[in-house]
Amino acid sequence: MIKVGVVGASGYTGLELVKMLVSHPKFELSYLATTTGDTMIEALHPSLEGVISLNVDKASAEGVAEHCDLVFLALPHKASMGFAKEVLKKGVKVVDLSADYRLELDTYEANYCEHEDKEHLDSSVYALIEYYREELKSTNLAAGPGCYPTATLLGILPFIPYLDTNVPLFVDAKSGVSGAGKKLSDTTHFVTINDNIFAYNPLKHRHAPEIAEKIEKVHGAKMQVNFVPHLIPATRGELISCYAVLKEDIDPLEVLTKHYKNDPFIRVRENPVDIKSTAGTHFCDIYAQKNGNALFVNSAIDNLLRGASSQALAAANLMCGLPEEMGIPTIAYMP
Repeated sequence: MIKVGVVGASGYTGLELVKMLVSHPKFELSYLATTTGDTMIEALHPSLEGVISLNVDKASAEGVAEHCDLVFLALPHKASMGFAKEVLKKGVKVVDLSADYRLELDTYEANYCEHEDKEHLDSSVYALIEYYREELKSTNLAAGPGCYPTATLLGILPFIPYLDTNVPLFVDAKSGVSGAGKKLSDTTHFVTINDNIFAYNPLKHRHAPEIAEKIEKVHGAKMQVNFVPHLIPATRGELISCYAVLKEDIDPLEVLTKHYKNDPFIRVRENPVDIKSTAGTHFCDIYAQKNGNALFVNSAIDNLLRGASSQALAAANLMCGLPEEMGIPTIAYMP
């Protein structure tokens, strides 16, 4: 068995990781930690009562090294890199769910803060599985993509060679409230979000440069990304609508089907997608349609799973020489 741990076990993504790791056939969940520790996992998450009973320690690199061959870091941005730096030095593989290793240095520092682990940043692999599968097999540090970039990139990347990249890409994104994390704010208060929907950080959200950077990485194409996220009154789920201009005539569904023919967790749909069909799963559902040279691409994921925890688990599987799909949830449920 491969011993793994979760640092940041108190959050939503930490809980999803624990739920998957409990029944994973090759990973042994041997370490749980938060910044404070001194509790039990079933006390943090009552839904785990009768499922697992495990101490939650105060996070330390020494504790990780003692108990883990690989660790998932479900820590906030800026907090993860300092911890990851020490853990990596101790020979433990890391899957980081924060933004700290998913961007080029200039992009990161322009949108977050000064990076304190430039050495490992250069060797990290962006864990968008369908595009970096082989690289993940030989890395010790996987950087989980943002949930919005995951759904957007999986939808739009197959079409970049056919687009007029001089025309900006417009992305309309909608996410359930769990994407904002556990910490309460004015916008996530029940009274605010119930029966409501609104945009936040329009055209200024820091996932826009992440999307633009990865389009250039994969296809060598510079493209302006106009990204507008919205919060919707749902617990989980994410719906993306992309609008772009084609430079040649194509059959959009044919392009998608051919592009993802060997990717079992991409489902090409013949009608616009919805969030309930992917809730609780690792699937990304994609639909596309054109009208003349106007292209519409529609994708849906579970923001906590494909947008974070199950994508992290798939990356960990590949890093440890295991089948990508091992322990990955595939049955949708009604949230």
